[in-house]
Order: sequence, then C-alpha cells, then structure tokens
Amino acid sequence: MKTAKNIFYLLLFLPLTIMAQGGESAFNFLRLPYSSRVAALGGKNISVIDDDLSLSMHNPALLINATDKTFDFSFMTYMSGSKVAGAAFNKTFGERSAGAVAARYVDYGKFDGYTPDNIFTGTFRAMDIELDFIYCYLLSERWSGGVAGKFIYSQYESLNSLAIGVDLGLNYYDPDHDFSASLTFKNLGGQVMTFEEKHEIMPIDIQLGLTKRLAHAPILLSATLTDLHRWKSTHFYNADGSKDNFGELLLKHITLGADILIGDNFYASVGYNYRMSRELSTGKGLAGFSLGAGLHINKVKFSASYSKLHISSSSLLFNIAYSL
Repeated sequence: MKTAKNIFYLLLFLPLTIMAQGGESAFNFLRLPYSSRVAALGGKNISVIDDDLSLSMHNPALLINATDKTFDFSFMTYMSGSKVAGAAFNKTFGERSAGAVAARYVDYGKFDGYTPDNIFTGTFRAMDIELDFIYCYLLSERWSGGVAGKFIYSQYESLNSLAIGVDLGLNYYDPDHDFSASLTFKNLGGQVMTFEEKHEIMPIDIQLGLTKRLAHAPILLSATLTDLHRWKSTHFYNADGSKDNFGELLLKHITLGADILIGDNFYASVGYNYRMSRELSTGKGLAGFSLGAGLHINKVKFSASYSKLHISSSSLLFNIAYSL
C-alpha cells in the first residue's frame, strides 16, 4: 500500500535529522501525561489498545480505536500550586479515519515579581496553553497511522512564546495474539515567537512501545522506550548528582507498566519509570512508581491515577469521558 510505505519511510529517516539537535528545550509541559491510564503506567505509553479517547493524546495512531463522538475531560494536580486541565472531542469519518480536537491549560499559580534590587513589582501568573488537531487513518486491518498538529503558547510575566509542533504515530495491532507495537515522533517543530531573542528547541521525543496480553491471564504488559535520540549522560539528571553508567543510562529509556483487567468494565494499572525515580528521589516516598484504575459504566468512563511528576509534590490525574 503506497500510503503505508510513505509513512514508513518518513518514520524511518526522520531520526537522522532529529539526532543532530541538542541542548535544553522549551515547552516541557508537553511531556506531562494527559491520560490517567498512561500516567498510571509510568507516565509513558503509546501502545495500549482501548476505546479510550485520552490514549490518542499520546499516540495519534490510536485514535481509530476510540469510541465515536466522545467528550473527554482531564484534571491534574501538578507541582505545588499548579493545576492542569484538558478537554478533547473526537469523531469518526467512515470506517477508516477519525479526527479529534483537544486542548490543555497549565496554570502555575501566582508569583511575586521583584527587580534585581529586590523591589516588589506586583504579582503575576504563569501559564501554558496547547491546542491539538488530530487525524488518524486505518492503513490496513492491522496498521494505523496518525498525525497531530499542535499550537503552543506560553506566558510567564512579560515573556511569552508561540510554537507550532507535530506528533507522528504508527501502530500495529494483532488482535489474534493481543499484541500491539507503536512508534511515535513527538513535538517536532519550533518557535514562531521566542521568549527573548534566542530560539529554543522543542522537547522532541522518539518512542517505541510494545503491549502484550498474557495468554492465560487478564493482564496486559507494556514496555515503552523513550528519548531514543538521546544517549549522552549529560542529557539526564540525577537528584543525588551522580553520573550514569551505560546500564543506568539504558534503564532511563525504559518505562514498564501492567494492567489487570477485571471483567470488561474495570482495570487497575501499575507502572515504574526508572528515570523519574533517579530525577525525583529524595530518599523518601516512591518516586518512579505509579498506579491507577478505571471504570466503564454505560456511556461514561472514569479513571484516576497517582504518580510523582515533580519533586515538590505528588500528582493526581483524573479523566472522565462521555460518549454520545
């Protein structure tokens, strides 16, 4: 199929241009999970197959599985004083394509402003806004591809920036063996308007994900490889200031998760993210571990998760969805 080949070659050769980029990135809120199920699975997952609209925020190729005409709302507590809210709606077009629109708002709260001479200048707010347009196409019985266009705006006191980004996703799903594999390229693009004079790169992330249901148990096992274009120890941070050997560096690219399916309408999830455990560990708590659950009743889905995404506090993420 010509369309499938074009997408395959694009995904194959795109890393050659991405790997040439480096440095610190802006708009890192784009790394935050939208889906509570993904948050429960370690914060990174692109391959779980379900009719949950929120999963397509992490891989646009999964949108084809979402229940038609669904409204999804999310709310997350982030670092101390910060809140994240989001909303999405999708619609299928025929049997092979689907589209969705989504938005997310991050409110960091109020801050006190001071001059270099420590003179109080008043209070201000800091915020991030993201608007997504997603399209997904069923390439064949087992392959789907998707693209998400992003408009991103950030404002911190008098500084503001505007960027345009793109997510690309590809998914292979074998229902006979309950196996799913996905590849995504996230946050490709750049700033249209900079905070100051310097252009900053986007938080690009190349991810490869696998999910398999056990043959004789209602359990889904997932492994997600992230930041596949970044393999230098200087790209990562440890709370204790230590340097990573190759084994530790490899583990920082792997996120593990498991879902226990209890009937057709309930699941419980647990995940572990080694990178988060090293970046956020203070010797207390369960940094890197996450958990959650979801319930489906008629046309309503509700899910919640607990994880630690910032050193200042733990995060609770809730999704509620209603299908027309």
